[in-house]
Amino acid sequence: MSHKYTKRQGGKQITLSLNSPVSSSMGLIANVLGIGLLTMSCGLLPKSAEAEQERRSGGEQANNTTAVDVAIARSGLLRQEPEYTGTTNAFRVVSLRSQVEGRLLALNVDIGNAVKNGQVIGQLDDALLLTALKQAEAELAARKSEVARAKTQVSNARAEVEQARLQVVQAQADSQRQQKLLKEGAIALQAAEQSQTQARTATQALRAATEQVRTEQQAVAAAQGRVVAQQALVAEAKERRSYAKLISPIAGVITEKVTEPGNLLQPGNEILKIGDFSRAKVIVQVSELELGKIQLGQSVQVSLDAFANKKYTGKVIRISPAADTTARLVPVEVEIPNTDGKIGSGLLARVNFQTTAQQRVVIPQTAIQANQNESTQRSGEVSPPSPTNRDPSQNRNGTVFVINNTDGKPKVTSKSVTLGERADSKVEILSGLQPGESYVVRSGKPLKDGQNVRISIISEKPSSSQSN
Repeated sequence: MSHKYTKRQGGKQITLSLNSPVSSSMGLIANVLGIGLLTMSCGLLPKSAEAEQERRSGGEQANNTTAVDVAIARSGLLRQEPEYTGTTNAFRVVSLRSQVEGRLLALNVDIGNAVKNGQVIGQLDDALLLTALKQAEAELAARKSEVARAKTQVSNARAEVEQARLQVVQAQADSQRQQKLLKEGAIALQAAEQSQTQARTATQALRAATEQVRTEQQAVAAAQGRVVAQQALVAEAKERRSYAKLISPIAGVITEKVTEPGNLLQPGNEILKIGDFSRAKVIVQVSELELGKIQLGQSVQVSLDAFANKKYTGKVIRISPAADTTARLVPVEVEIPNTDGKIGSGLLARVNFQTTAQQRVVIPQTAIQANQNESTQRSGEVSPPSPTNRDPSQNRNGTVFVINNTDGKPKVTSKSVTLGERADSKVEILSGLQPGESYVVRSGKPLKDGQNVRISIISEKPSSSQSN
């Protein structure tokens, strides 16, 4: 028996014909399922094709954006100078010692205390020193009295000289009168001769009195010399007594205390040490191979681990003339300012000796794209760095790709640069690349001028001023 069924689907009329009851039922079910699957497939096919097309276009776009590593150009030295380590010390350390014998009565400072130049910081027992001073002063008074007595003797001697001079004058006058009377025959010869003898005797007495004056004057001078000598002894006694006061010879900080009050000190016994920290000193051991690069007065950069955020500028103040015969190292002293007084002794210091070399932009050699053949240059395409094109015959010219971000998407622009010296896989840029510019260190694929790129996550991020 034949059955026909009509069904409208999608604006079309479909007629189904079944011949037998069983076969017609089975066929009807199969046809209905087939029509349903056909209808579903017809509805889904356009969406799958569209998704596939979008996926392919997205993949092509992703493949066209090359990932690059980016760095920021900075000025520096091609060869980093070696860094030397040393320990900070006081610019000078003075040992305060006892100059006289005595018991230490007081010590007014302790380790870490700041002291001024001339400040009294301790006291010794000065009883014996005071006694010695009084004895010296008493002896000085006695010496001065001797001088006074000697001066009196000089005055007496001068009086005697004057008296003797008058006697000489009188005797000479008498002798002349006697000689005149003798010629007139008024007196005997004997009387005239006696008057002459008296005149001669007065003259000799005058000479003796004059010599006595000189002698007394010499005695005064000797007494005055003894006074001067005794005055020196008094001054010495006063000076020794002043040693009982312990006075700081410099301005600085107490770095070590050797003894305590109550101890008996002998001359030369150490009491404490004072460090001058107005400036700090660092001693580093420099290889004899580097010694020729260092000069007295040369500027150095010093950093301290204790003050990691601060740099100090110092200078070379001494180069030892003697090197270690085993290690061939030469001690070099560096002085650094310590205006705030924060630098103490024993701090770890790192010293870099500054050179006169000019700082230039230094970049890795992997960033240099060597000039390719003419066909490559015409196409604007440059291969990624490789051992064959990275440093061919030490070319003085090369190409660097810099990053531009003008439209919100990073692009590369090629720049011709002039190359300088090379060392440690780095190269100097003499011209063509400025500090602060972002450049491509390496790329996975060849780059073209103006090509969009994707900056890798390990790249240095350009600042906002560079990206605008």
